[in-house]
Amino acid sequence: MSQPANRTTRLEARISPDALTMVKRAAEIQGRSLSDFVVSAAHDAAQKTIEESQIIRLSMEDQRALAESILNPPAPTRALRRAKAAHERLIAKSR
Repeated sequence: MSQPANRTTRLEARISPDALTMVKRAAEIQGRSLSDFVVSAAHDAAQKTIEESQIIRLSMEDQRALAESILNPPAPTRALRRAKAAHERLIAKSR
């Protein structure tokens, strides 16, 4: 994790005494300052949360259904055919 040399934004948080004791101990174990440990942990948690929100997890049944739909797509519905025709008209007008 790269961090800017000059930190200019401050973050404050309330924490229970027991949680603070635990966080301080974890920072000591890693040989880091409390501030560095907290910032790093928050950054890692944020990155993980963002990455997980961008991943779609499917059950085995849903994976099979998706693969089947890709390999053997259903015939276009009437609404899809109308949408395609409307799209083609819009594209032709823009040329």
